Amino acid sequence: MQVALNRVVSIDYQLRDEEGELIDESAPGEPLEYLHGVGGIIPGLEKALEGRRVGDSFAIVIPPADGYGEHNPKLTQRVSRRDFGKDQELELGMRFRVQTNLGQQVVTIIDIDGDDVTLDANHELAGVTLCFQIAVRQIREATPEEISHGHVHGPGHHH
Repeated sequence: MQVALNRVVSIDYQLRDEEGELIDESAPGEPLEYLHGVGGIIPGLEKALEGRRVGDSFAIVIPPADGYGEHNPKLTQRVSRRDFGKDQELELGMRFRVQTNLGQQVVTIIDIDGDDVTLDANHELAGVTLCFQIAVRQIREATPEEISHGHVHGPGHHH
């Protein structure tokens, strides 16, 4: 069976940046399961997996445009420390969920200068070239319920 639309695919993966720093990986014996063809994983990885079979192992380098997008300077904003409430400790790298006109977004504090706090709503991997090592572990037909919901159900499933 090949990786194709509406099939549930299990992969082991390791993700590094261009310098070889480990960013993320699947835990031993806990492959990532996803529903193929519905945008549940980044576009470049989905394209690279199309047509693969169980047992295939490969490396793929994905540019930002096919990953988490380019870093967009318009997604950074300076706000006042007062916006956080007077008892809130603030540190670089802290993340918050905020309600915006685009819906809920995660923002990261990237600068604190006196009472000015700079927030960045870019994905933390925006602008990063992604270097994946992939091993295809399992492929199965998705259930009608998984297809209608657009994601995998059952044990070992990650949202």
